[in-house]
Amino acid sequence: MLVSRKRVVKHRGQLRRGVEYYGDRANDHYHRYKEDVRLIRDLGVKHYRFSIAWPRIFPDGTGAPNPKGLDFYNRLIDELLANGIEPYATLYHWDLPQALQDRVGGWQSSDTSKAFADYAGYVTGRLTDRVKTVFTLNEAGRFVNFGYGWGIDAPGLKLPTAELNQARHHVALGHGLAVQAIRSQARAGTRVGPAENIAACVPAFDTPENVRAAEMATRELNAGLLGVMLEGKYTDGFLEYSGKDAPKFTADELKIIGSKNDFVGLNIYAPQFYIAASDKAPGWSVLPFPGSFPHMNSEWLRIGPETIYWAPRLAAKVWNIETIYISENGTSSEDKVHADGKVYDLDRIMFLRNYLRQLHRAVAEGVPVRGYFLWSLMDNFEWIFGYEKRFGLYHVDFDTQRRTPKLSAAFYRDVVARNAIGV
Repeated sequence: MLVSRKRVVKHRGQLRRGVEYYGDRANDHYHRYKEDVRLIRDLGVKHYRFSIAWPRIFPDGTGAPNPKGLDFYNRLIDELLANGIEPYATLYHWDLPQALQDRVGGWQSSDTSKAFADYAGYVTGRLTDRVKTVFTLNEAGRFVNFGYGWGIDAPGLKLPTAELNQARHHVALGHGLAVQAIRSQARAGTRVGPAENIAACVPAFDTPENVRAAEMATRELNAGLLGVMLEGKYTDGFLEYSGKDAPKFTADELKIIGSKNDFVGLNIYAPQFYIAASDKAPGWSVLPFPGSFPHMNSEWLRIGPETIYWAPRLAAKVWNIETIYISENGTSSEDKVHADGKVYDLDRIMFLRNYLRQLHRAVAEGVPVRGYFLWSLMDNFEWIFGYEKRFGLYHVDFDTQRRTPKLSAAFYRDVVARNAIGV
């Protein structure tokens, strides 16, 4: 199953290089969703993952819902189904209601965890007559570290380690509470799980010792979020490493966080850690990246196709996961529009061809990957990068809102049609 996805951002961007970016309009999917659904259909894609904005439904985070908040999503879902496309919903893609940040400090408070669960239950109780698969939080590791630890994303905080770990715990608690609320209020048969940017560990090279070391590293380096969601406990190594800065929690909270998931979504772009076996504790070591390591148009996006093989393989082994979705994978590109009006994004095709081959390798070996979502359908507002970085199969002229297929759209359409990767 090969799937395509995009997101809509509805808040003001950040200053970057003296230019102020605004995400209020972005690619105007709100008004152009019918056209965009046709683009999905034209690719041959049968599943579409989209995000729901919490502030649209509960502008104050809690209290009375906005009665018109779900109108757009109802229209979108109906349009998808009318075109033979199954909707997959994501409940949180970093758009926290500002009132919760102002009132309780956002994810610094467990009040936000509870509010998120209320929102999750309300939404799924009204949409799961048509939406059968729901992702709770998208990339918790990103919005916690970048937003509360490093001050890069909203809300732009640089919390001390203990407070950061506590915020991370509240995010995990929010996921667990949301799972319980969905089980209670959604239609029977609704499937739920997280979509996490797993700390992707790759063996330096494939030997039994290095593979075992990568398994151990995968568990420990994901212990603060994905691990506790899947195990219902923090590892001894995580608590020992955190020491006095470890989050404070109760046994009941851990039980909630460990609520059973129906699947796990893994967002996979680049290798984050190359791992080698070590004869010193803890039995593995992280290898440094050489300065010459290749990367895509985005400097952070190191090219490591083997990542999409190893990350789900190791995750399935470590946590005994039965169903995995690659909930995001893709790359930015220069995406220059040539004189003939076309975009020849050969580097994106190279990236996708090699990653998809490694994904095929994983599936062929029995790794339980059941679906793949490409990031993204079209160019969009990319957070701190504004409109500088383009990830779409379709080029968007942000002045005219014209959508133009890139060469990669033709490539991906061919992959979907043949369910195979050409040379």
